[in-house]
Formats: sequence, C-alpha cells, structure tokens
Amino acid sequence: MAGEAQSDCLFCKIISGDVPATIVRETDSTVAFRDINPQAPTHVLVIPKVHYPDAASLAAAEPQVLADVLREAGEVAGAEEIDGTGYRVVFNTGAGAGQTVFHAHAHVLGGRGMQWPPG
Repeated sequence: MAGEAQSDCLFCKIISGDVPATIVRETDSTVAFRDINPQAPTHVLVIPKVHYPDAASLAAAEPQVLADVLREAGEVAGAEEIDGTGYRVVFNTGAGAGQTVFHAHAHVLGGRGMQWPPG
C-alpha cells in the first residue's frame, strides 16, 4: 500500500536500519544520508520515511512530507556549508530521468560549480 514500507526497497531498508548508511540528519519524517556514488563533493540524499515511488506521487498523497523533504534539503545545505556558495536539489522521476531507486528522494549537490543545462 502507498506510504507503507516496501520489503524490496533499498531506502526503506535504510530507514529501518537493515541496510547501513552514513546518516547526516534525521527528523520525524525524513532521513538524510551520503550518496554512495557521489556526483559532487557534497552529495546527500534526503528521503521521506514513508514510501512513494517518486516526488510527484508523494506530493499528491502527502504534500506536507514533500515540504519536509525540501526544508530538510536546505538544512543539509546549511550543515554541509554549501548554502552560501550554491547548491542544487534534484528529484529524478522515472528510469529515463536516471531514477534507480523508486522511493521518492531529493539529491542535494554542492561544493563545485554546476552547469546548466544539466545532463
């Protein structure tokens, strides 16, 4: 059921503590941890503790939790000291956009110059 932990989801396993991760922040509704394949000097994922396959489905079902994810992305940027130089928050939706774990999540990237357009 939407919103409930999925036994085959890597991020649900990180939330439950069954899979280790380098946690940098945690709130009642989110967990933030370092990406295992960083694309920038700072690359932290912020995930909701509820399971939805992507940001759009999370926004439709639980907009406050999506707001929590975005607020926490800003807190991560501050804690990582990239808020003053600039950072990017990315939601990939679907395999064609590069999403590999189908649990809504935001990438917080910074610590280097970002080009536009991306990818």
